[in-house]
Amino acid sequence: MNAFEKNHLRVSLRELYESALAGVDPQRAVKRALRRPALARAVQSARRLGLFAVGKAAAGMLEGAPEADAALAILPKGYPPPVRARVELLFAAHPAPDLSSVRAARRSLAFFRSFSDRDVVLCLVSGGASSLLCLPRPGITLAKKRAAVSRAMASGASIVEINRLRKRLSAVKGGKLGRATLARLVTLVISDVPGDDPAIVGSGPTVRGRRGDLVSVVASNRTGLDAAARLARARGRRAHIVTRRLEGEARQAGLRFGLAARRLEPGAALLAGGETTVTLSWRPGKGGRNLELALAAAIELDGREGIGLLAAGSDGIDGSSRAAGAFADGATLERARRRGLDPEEALRHHDTERFFADLRDLLVTGPTGTNVCDWVFALRAGNGKRKT
Repeated sequence: MNAFEKNHLRVSLRELYESALAGVDPQRAVKRALRRPALARAVQSARRLGLFAVGKAAAGMLEGAPEADAALAILPKGYPPPVRARVELLFAAHPAPDLSSVRAARRSLAFFRSFSDRDVVLCLVSGGASSLLCLPRPGITLAKKRAAVSRAMASGASIVEINRLRKRLSAVKGGKLGRATLARLVTLVISDVPGDDPAIVGSGPTVRGRRGDLVSVVASNRTGLDAAARLARARGRRAHIVTRRLEGEARQAGLRFGLAARRLEPGAALLAGGETTVTLSWRPGKGGRNLELALAAAIELDGREGIGLLAAGSDGIDGSSRAAGAFADGATLERARRRGLDPEEALRHHDTERFFADLRDLLVTGPTGTNVCDWVFALRAGNGKRKT
């Protein structure tokens, strides 16, 4: 694959990623949801309307919500604040909770308790909320809770398993925050979990199962995949969405995806989404599940001309790396060999950021303001043409 073809594929892959992000834009997702009659009536019925937003997409979701009598938002440290002025704003720790997460949880409980049975609280929940709101149940210390969750993460547990553990150890998760108020709750969720169960996203702090409450998933990983597929088809490509969600060890998922990409017909696109896991070794380097997936796929694609791929997190952050993800193609390993880089060693030590940084193949975006897990896109050069 010559330099022009490689660059063209890379530009097209980034366009797919950006299209997927636009498809899960938090502001537009909330606005669309609140045009539904049942949700609109519930919000308009409030004597007092409270607005509560928590998670990586909190700022964007707030921009799609109506003005409220009181508003509280909790974002990860370092994330840009929302534009709207009338909101109490707290920043808490992610991915591991600290005392700022405990303070955010206590303030959230006080906020919910301030509403009566004639009021409505519009709750905007997205991925990352589990760490941002952390109040261990009685008898459990913050240190013990952090240690238990860290062990689960390091063992390769799925996000569903981790969030179930968090619920058991928490005084606010699993609907317990919602049970602190008499108000009616309307919860809108941007999902980052398999199956899009709103009770799992952010460990479901406001999904309490009370009659009269409304809960709706307004964007998900599949929403982004569908948006990217529409763009690929508009560019004249045949777009195939993998029906099996990405899961399991990142390396194995990468090998499977690379094998599927090898079978693409000229001009076609392959799209997949989900969230893999990485079982860490002792003293791992810097990297993430998308970087490991991309490198494993590159091993499968080694020597295959005209195929490129991008694996990236929708939140713009991949594990301990500074990147959202990485590009790879059939020449990745050859270029690595010329630079003295060993892909197997990078995978073994989970030190994939340095590997892709040396090749200038990292995708660095910074926080995107949303979170619906990860996407992987592959393109094969050929007859896909831009429609006019």
